[in-house]
Amino acid sequence: MPDLGRIASIVMLALLMSATAGPAWAQVTAIKDAWLVMKVHSEMVDEDVLNGSNIDVDVKNGVVTLQGTVPSEAARARALAVAKANDGVKGVTDQLKIAPATPNRAARAADRAEDKAQRAGEKTAAAGRSAGRAIDDGWIKSKIYAQYLADWNTVLNDSDIDIDVDNNMVTLNGTVKTAEAKAKAVSIAKATDGVKGVKDNLRVGTGTR
Repeated sequence: MPDLGRIASIVMLALLMSATAGPAWAQVTAIKDAWLVMKVHSEMVDEDVLNGSNIDVDVKNGVVTLQGTVPSEAARARALAVAKANDGVKGVTDQLKIAPATPNRAARAADRAEDKAQRAGEKTAAAGRSAGRAIDDGWIKSKIYAQYLADWNTVLNDSDIDIDVDNNMVTLNGTVKTAEAKAKAVSIAKATDGVKGVKDNLRVGTGTR
């Protein structure tokens, strides 16, 4: 006859392991998803075809969703290709819309280039960036994420940060692990080319992405 007490103990142990493994697995997934958001954005920074784009990247369980606007079908195709090429991406959902750049975007870019030239005291800066994407809201968003990625294995590890940019004003939402990480995230955003101001809504705690 089977040892019913032993069987019951095994069942209870299995249930306990399952209950404790759930949160641990969720945390691993959360870290990986947040890292993928930064990684995909970082890949878009120097893509000339994405000039004038404003793309939001969301990742859940390795599945990437791209939202926002791109100026052309070629830009849409490139954004999808960039996202799909990253390790850890299980799939990509395309919710991008094709929309031309706003009429005053070129003027805003010129103003930002002039401001940068005045701050840096460099005559050549007035001409703006000679190559790559223009400094607009979409570029600023991706550039900040790219810089966050560089600090992922140090102060910003396990962060889950959502960046919104509107007319060069940056809003940071989400979570970081420490007050030091919070200060670092804000500092990086403020120092990024084209940024006029940063609103800090970051919380110190555990991420949920």
